[in-house]
Amino acid sequence: MNNQKQFGVWMDSHHATIVGTENAESGTLVVLAHINGEEVSPSSSNKNENNQKKMLQAKFFKEITTHLQNATRLHATGTGQVQEQFLHYLAETPQFKNTKTEESTSNKMSDEKLLAFFSDKLN
Repeated sequence: MNNQKQFGVWMDSHHATIVGTENAESGTLVVLAHINGEEVSPSSSNKNENNQKKMLQAKFFKEITTHLQNATRLHATGTGQVQEQFLHYLAETPQFKNTKTEESTSNKMSDEKLLAFFSDKLN
């Protein structure tokens, strides 16, 4: 692991599972958190609904980043395009501008399979 703070995030538009090392010396990956984003409430106005979507997505991304303190490397995976949007969000956030990021697409998997997946990707 060579002293890097490495993390993996599996995400879709409403759920995220964050994987990282609990103890820098051991380098063992563990599930750090499961995060559920809020659903957009139906609105009669497309503009209001779109604004609410953007606001809730930013809140969701911000909640994920609270678990990525001092990240030097991050691999984001999941369904759809949300991981790409998340990596753009990180690139625009000063605290993460030097974080090396990678992305891939994958279906939802169990925590055990996710730990094996990120162990392979991050080592």
